[in-house]
Amino acid sequence: MAKAANDQEFVEPEKWKEIDEEYWIQNRMSKTDEVKETVEGIIEQVRKDGDKALRELTKKFDKVDVERFAVSREEIEAAYEEVDQEVVDELENAAFNIQRFHRMQLPPDMWTTEVEPGITLGVKSTPLNRVGCYIPGGLASYPSTALMTVVAAKTAGVDEVICCTPGQINPAVLVALDIAGCDEIYRVGGAQAIAAMALGTESIEKVQKIVGPGNRFVTEAKILLQDIVGIDFPAGPSEAAVLADSSAVPKFVAADLVAQGEHGPSSAFVLVTDDPSLPDKVWEQMMIQLKDEPRRDIIAQSMKNSGYIVAKDMELAIEIMNGVAPEHLCIEVKDPMDVLSKIRNAGSIFVGPYTPIAAGDYASGTNHVLPTSGYATMCSGLTVSMFRKTSTVQMLTKEGLAALAPTINTLAGVEGLHAHANSVKIRNA
Repeated sequence: MAKAANDQEFVEPEKWKEIDEEYWIQNRMSKTDEVKETVEGIIEQVRKDGDKALRELTKKFDKVDVERFAVSREEIEAAYEEVDQEVVDELENAAFNIQRFHRMQLPPDMWTTEVEPGITLGVKSTPLNRVGCYIPGGLASYPSTALMTVVAAKTAGVDEVICCTPGQINPAVLVALDIAGCDEIYRVGGAQAIAAMALGTESIEKVQKIVGPGNRFVTEAKILLQDIVGIDFPAGPSEAAVLADSSAVPKFVAADLVAQGEHGPSSAFVLVTDDPSLPDKVWEQMMIQLKDEPRRDIIAQSMKNSGYIVAKDMELAIEIMNGVAPEHLCIEVKDPMDVLSKIRNAGSIFVGPYTPIAAGDYASGTNHVLPTSGYATMCSGLTVSMFRKTSTVQMLTKEGLAALAPTINTLAGVEGLHAHANSVKIRNA
C-alpha cells in the first residue's frame, strides 16, 4: 500500500534566502495579464450565450455537468445531515463574531448638522440592493469565506446576496452560506461565474457589486468587468508578513509562515526583522513543523516565493513593511503598540505573540477578504462600507442661502455659468 503524503520520507526544501523588498513584491504578484485573453473570451461567451455558455465552460474547466445552477432548499437541508453538529455549532459561533464586529462598523442611516445658522449638511447611507459573493474552490473548500462575505453584506443591509462557487459544493460551504443568510446559491465558478453575476444570464440575475477572493482567472474577470459592476479589489495569491525583533518566539513566527504557505503554491510570506539571528531560528522551527504537515509539498513550493529581510534597525524594518503592504501582518516585537502606530499599509494586522493569523481567518470576527499584491497601499479589506453608498445632504433656509450667495455668484461668474448664479439670485429677489 502506498504511503500517505505525510508518511513519506521528509525531504527538507532548499533553505529560505535573504531577499530584498522588490524580490518579494514581484514574487507575490498574481500575473493576471497572462490569462487576460482567455478571460476575455470567457466573458464574451457568457455575454453571448448565457446559461449555455456557463454549462459548456463548467464542463470544460470543472469537469462537471450542470443542468440546474441554483442550489435547492432540499440540497441545503441535506448538507446539514452530512456535516457534524460540532462544525455547525462553530460555524454559527464564527458567524456571530463576524456579525458582531461588522455591526460595529455600521454608519447611521443619516446624520445632519447645522454648521451655521440656516445651513444644514449631512450624509445619508444606503445599502446596495443586490450583491454577488464569490466563494473559491480548488485546492480547498472555504466555508469561512462564505461567512465573511455574506455576513458582512447582510449586516450592511443588502437586500439580496447571491453566491457562486464551483463544482460539487462542499456540504460545509452550503451550511455556512445558509447560516450567513445567503439568498441564492449557484454551482458555477471561475471567470464564467464573475461574468454571469456582472452581465446576468437566464438563471442568474446580475448584481451591483461582486466581492470575494479567487484565482487569477477570477481576479482578471473582476478587473475586466469593473466598468459595469462594482468590485471589492483585485485579489491575488494569499500572503503574510511578520515584523519581529529579538523578543519574538521563533516557533510562533514559523507557525504563522507555514500556515500561510498551505494556501497554495503561489502563496508568499516574508519575515522582516532587525535581529540577524532570528531567520535561522525561524527556519529551524519551520522545518520541525513542516514534517507533520499534510500539505507540506504545497508549503515547500510557496517557500520559493518567500524569504526574509534583515534591517539595520526597527525604524527601517517598519519602513520596509509599509513598502511591502502585506495582506496579513503579524507584529511580534517588544513594544507592539508603538510599532502598530507607525504601520500605514496592511490588510489586517495581528498584534502580539498570541494573535495568529488563523484567529482572523476564522473566529475573531474581523474579515479575511483582504487586499493582496500591494493593494493595501490604497485599499481596505472587506467592510460593511463596501456594501453601502452615501449621498450628501444639504438643507438651506433663505437666510442660509443669502450667506452663501456671494461665494456662489463669484465662482459661477469666474466659470462663466450665468444660470448657476441666477438660480441663487432668483431665490433672493
